[in-house]
Order: sequence, then structure tokens, then C-alpha cells
Amino acid sequence: MPDVLTVHLMATCAYAGFQWTIRVVAYPQLAEVPGPAFTTYLAAYQRRVTYLVGPLFAALVVTTALVALDGDVGDVGRVLSVLLLGVVLGATAFAAVPQHSRLSAGWDAAAHRRLLTADTVRVVAATLDAALALALLSP
Repeated sequence: MPDVLTVHLMATCAYAGFQWTIRVVAYPQLAEVPGPAFTTYLAAYQRRVTYLVGPLFAALVVTTALVALDGDVGDVGRVLSVLLLGVVLGATAFAAVPQHSRLSAGWDAAAHRRLLTADTVRVVAATLDAALALALLSP
């Protein structure tokens, strides 16, 4: 059975890959959905993506908690792991979700730009988290 750090690496890499896909493919594509179809498209997208992001967030929270409690992991690694998860969750709750709410009412170019900015923060944090998880496995 894989150890906590291996499972954490798998969770962080899976989330980082998901987040890169959202940033490079899904969010830019929103700007290409024609006016009247936009709200229907966005609602369907949000419903579908929940099936992916929910389990990924759960895996990140659980494995990050286990890393934070792992006495074999140094203090810096534990703190950075928790901080990076906090950045991802904070950018989601306080930046991305409000922009999704604005966009749910209809296309808004400014809200879309803010969503892309929030998502860039998540991509950077998720990528750093995956790199940290790999480093924690290195002797």
C-alpha cells in the first residue's frame, strides 16, 4: 500500500492537471459561447465540473491534513503544504466562485477576466503544491 506522501503526490498532481486543463481549455472557451446560449452552457459546465473538482478537493484536504500531521515531514514542508492548499481554496472561495456567480447571470467580460486571474493563482499554487509533494518524497 502506498504511503501518505505518495498518495499526496498523486492527489496534488491530479489536481494540478485538472487546474491546468480548466485554465488553458475550459475558461478561455467561455468567451466563445454565443450570447443567449451562455448561461445554459455555464450552468451545465458548473454541474459537470463539480463531479471532478469535489473529489479532487476532498483528496487534497485529506492528504494535506495527513502530511501536516506526519512527524517525519519537516516543519517547512508541512507548513508550505497547508499554505498552498489554503491559496487554492481561498482563490476558489473568494475569487473564482464570486465570478462564476456573476457569469451565471450572463456574459460579463470583466468577470471573465477576474475569473482567469483567480484561476492563474490556483494554477500556480497547484503546480507548486505538486512540486512540493514530489520534493517531500525525495530523500
